[in-house]
Amino acid sequence: MSPRGMFSCRITSITEKHRLVPLCRHRCAIICKVAEDRIIFLGTAGARVMVASQILASGGLWLSLSGTNILLDPGPGTLVQATKRKLKATNLEGIILSHKHLDHAADVNTMIEAMTVGGLRRKGVLFAPRDALEDDPVVLRYVREYLERIEILTKGGTYQLGAVHFETPIRHHHGVETYGLIFRTPGYSISFIADTRYFDELCAHYKSDLLILNVAMLDLRRPLDHLSVPDAARLIKALRPKVAILTHFGMTMWRAKPWEIAARLSDEIGTRVIAARDGMNFDLAQLEGG
Repeated sequence: MSPRGMFSCRITSITEKHRLVPLCRHRCAIICKVAEDRIIFLGTAGARVMVASQILASGGLWLSLSGTNILLDPGPGTLVQATKRKLKATNLEGIILSHKHLDHAADVNTMIEAMTVGGLRRKGVLFAPRDALEDDPVVLRYVREYLERIEILTKGGTYQLGAVHFETPIRHHHGVETYGLIFRTPGYSISFIADTRYFDELCAHYKSDLLILNVAMLDLRRPLDHLSVPDAARLIKALRPKVAILTHFGMTMWRAKPWEIAARLSDEIGTRVIAARDGMNFDLAQLEGG
């Protein structure tokens, strides 16, 4: 039996790091394994033309937070990109759709089947806006039976999956029902501003350590329900994250070289700004001390 006051540690993957963890009432420590908090960009393409061309991949984001694996916005090719990165769909605990447009949801049914081994293992939670399920649905009815449950995203909603809490503070200005998210773990907060036209209320709701923005447009020469680079600059200045990551690039952004745009924004704003790359693995330990 373990001595009083001691505890055991569950090994969750072969890629975990060693870390010293203090015991509650003792002046000693043991070496245990803790899961690495990271975000993997399975794709960085945004908008229809860029996704159709596959100049960039369109696989969404894989979040490993506090030992919980979550897939966000599985666009076309997600399963291929996840397999390429040696990420097993069966390790997922949940899938989130910010909205039902195909560049965010085309592979949702494929990923539900992969997560549940074709329905042989009922598991996982799907989080999605109501119109992704009821009005011209993108989630097929037969795969819904494979899930443990489905939760509807709403304005001001709060949710939990494993040790991860997240919320959908406001509805975005987009062509269909769309929500951004704020993830909270014991160590970090991560905001994800999904597709939307800029509006001032965004600046009041997405304060966090890490800010991820879908920036499809270089600038807005005509009214579209997407963020542009000037919009992103305004949001980063207002929210002041430790790090900001730009992703979901349309053709105008790609031609303008998003890595150069990120470097310029870093210099102008004084916040570290990164242009995501296909397959980029962002370790949240980079936020420590920022």
